[in-house]
Amino acid sequence: MGSQRAKVLVVDDEPDVLLLCRVNLEFEGYEVIEAIDGEQAMEQARSESPDVVLLDVMMPKMDGWQVLSAMKGDETLEHIPVVMLTAKVQDQDQIRGWSQGAADYIAKPFSPLALSQVLQDVLSTDPEDEERRRRIILEKLQLLNNT
Repeated sequence: MGSQRAKVLVVDDEPDVLLLCRVNLEFEGYEVIEAIDGEQAMEQARSESPDVVLLDVMMPKMDGWQVLSAMKGDETLEHIPVVMLTAKVQDQDQIRGWSQGAADYIAKPFSPLALSQVLQDVLSTDPEDEERRRRIILEKLQLLNNT
């Protein structure tokens, strides 16, 4: 497998969450890099060009939404799928994430199995399919919210 290991940038300000992600993802064969806030996340994304980013929403300095929109607004980073880690998965948050280009959501506390499943799905989906899926989810969420 060698250099084919997918590289995951995990961004969270809670050390126990970082540890949980690192242990499980390394066990699954991923290469793991970490950041503890939004600014560090942007630096790591630029210098390491990860294959996927696990991004906590609630963080100091720059929150997950700011990081997501900064990444999607940057030509060198916009193609990297971003999975949002969030303790609150309300429809409004989901709508915001999907419309800003999040690839998926994982609600905290999450199971390690869910984590690797979502990453596998995200890494194996081509961008056009992802775009279609995002639009469908957004439409459903907006319909649910309008009723």
